[in-house]
Formats: sequence, C-alpha cells, structure tokens
Amino acid sequence: AVIVGVSSIVWIRYQAGDYEYSVDTVPAAEVALIPGAQVYQSGQPSPYLAARLELGRRLLESGKVKALLVTGDNGRPSYDEPTAMRSYLVSKGVPENKIALDYAGFSTYESCVRAHEIFGVRKAIVVTQDFSLPRTIALCRDAGIDATGIGDHTQPHNLVYNKCWLRDQIAASKAV
Repeated sequence: AVIVGVSSIVWIRYQAGDYEYSVDTVPAAEVALIPGAQVYQSGQPSPYLAARLELGRRLLESGKVKALLVTGDNGRPSYDEPTAMRSYLVSKGVPENKIALDYAGFSTYESCVRAHEIFGVRKAIVVTQDFSLPRTIALCRDAGIDATGIGDHTQPHNLVYNKCWLRDQIAASKAV
C-alpha cells in the first residue's frame, strides 16, 4: 500500500510539475476551470472554495481567461455548489455571462472529462488549492485538456488543511 501510495503521488507530481504557475505567470487560456468544494447551508462558499473563486475572478479581470467554468456537486436538491459559486462571483462583480455552470462535477476527474466532452474545453487554467493542483492538472491533461494551473496558498495549514492534504494524497492513488 505504501509503495502504491508513494508511487502515485510521485507520478502525479511528475505529470503536473511543468504546468504549475502563479496568477501573474500562467499563460492565457480561453477558460478557467474551477472545481467545487464545500458550500455552507447558508449558500456561502467555504474559505477554500472562496479562495479558488477569487483566483478565477483575478484571472478573468486580468484578461488571462475569457470565461469561468465552475463545476461541482448538485446531486441533491438541498445542495448546489455551482449556483453558490456563480452567486459569489456575481457578488464580486463578475458578469454572469462570463460564467458557465456544470452541475454534475461530482469528482475532479468527472469535472475534467465533462469540461472536455460536454463544454468543448481544449485549453484551460485549472484553479484549486495548492495541495490538489498537481492531481487536478494531471487529470485534466489525461482527459484531453491542455491544462495549466494555479493553486491557492492562502488557507491556513491547520487540522482542516492537514485532513484535506491527506485526503488528496489518497485521491492521487485513485487518480492513477
């Protein structure tokens, strides 16, 4: 199990290493793909999701992308990540016509495949947390998207972060 886990993490990081950038240095693309994350019962995005959305907003504002594709879970009537993401972005001044929603992004892999097959994305900047970025880039590239990415580094490295980091290392094995 240890060998599989470590090998998966190494492979993911190898696949994505040359494609990680900052907001200022990332090459332009048509769209930024922003995978969903927790939305509170109030409809407000969690700090992790809000940080991703802010990076996407900055990419749009700077002209690095022309549109945002927000993708997430809407598998039950009481939970809707994409609509909450759009509401947040619109409240921050992003024009609604610059935001596309994918309501069936139940996993990072599904979000990447759907972006390519359903939305026709061929080149994108993926936006997620720093610990998820290599896996997200590798999965999108495997799905046929010429993906680069930027990762958020602003969230505190506390117990929640450590749980997310560990979860992502396990997800790397699943991704491979």
